[in-house]
Amino acid sequence: MQSVMLKAKLHKARVTHAVLDYEGSCAIDGKLLDMSSIREFEQIQIYNVTNGERFTTYAIRGEENSGIISINGAAAHKANVDDVIIICSYATYSEAELINFKPRLIYMNADNTVSHASNAIPVQVA
Repeated sequence: MQSVMLKAKLHKARVTHAVLDYEGSCAIDGKLLDMSSIREFEQIQIYNVTNGERFTTYAIRGEENSGIISINGAAAHKANVDDVIIICSYATYSEAELINFKPRLIYMNADNTVSHASNAIPVQVA
């Protein structure tokens, strides 16, 4: 049996660019890609905290240490500069792989620097 699981998350990144006249995709600071284990051209889900939009695109490598998060092409209609977003990638894992499975969770500051990293989400209390 296989399960689709959260592989990586960039939590509360800020959109730095929204470029309609671009081939498409989401450019992400290369350092953030490496930290999160999101690969260039990997499918990603973007959840816009600011306006509630949710959409699928793919990641491309942005300039290292630039903090760039650029929503490009048609997706630029779904996000504006300074919107707060969550970027997630998912992967399929076998039961054997899930024994030691931990997602990579990167928490962002308002300037797209890293606040901290984790591999567990706290239990939500009632």
